[in-house]
Amino acid sequence: MSWWPDVLIGALVALAAAWLLLVLALVVVRPRGGLLREALRLLPDLLRLLGRLAKDRSLPRGVRIRLALLLAYLAMPIDLVPDVIPVLGYADDAILVVAVLRSVARRAGVAPLRAHWPGTDDGFAALCRLVGLRGL
Repeated sequence: MSWWPDVLIGALVALAAAWLLLVLALVVVRPRGGLLREALRLLPDLLRLLGRLAKDRSLPRGVRIRLALLLAYLAMPIDLVPDVIPVLGYADDAILVVAVLRSVARRAGVAPLRAHWPGTDDGFAALCRLVGLRGL
């Protein structure tokens, strides 16, 4: 009797469970209200910001590694939710970007975000709302 079908089925079940957990995590950390729509609108500026922050040697190494991993994920053709699904396909990317930027803002502060922001002041205000920075 062969054991490989059981291993294949077990691996597929584990992969499906991991995917489900990641999607649930995205639902938990997603921006509330109209913030997700703002994140999607700001996505081009956010991507430029990520690249600039990842290259900034003054930031802690852990922050730069987090940013580099996010950029690698965004460059991969495989997503948690395929991009061919309208709205939801890009929402997972926007949610991940916001979650990483929240952790960057907590670790490195708002100054690097402001210094590297490529967009308008209104866009930066929206970024501050997305990452939970108040009073800016």
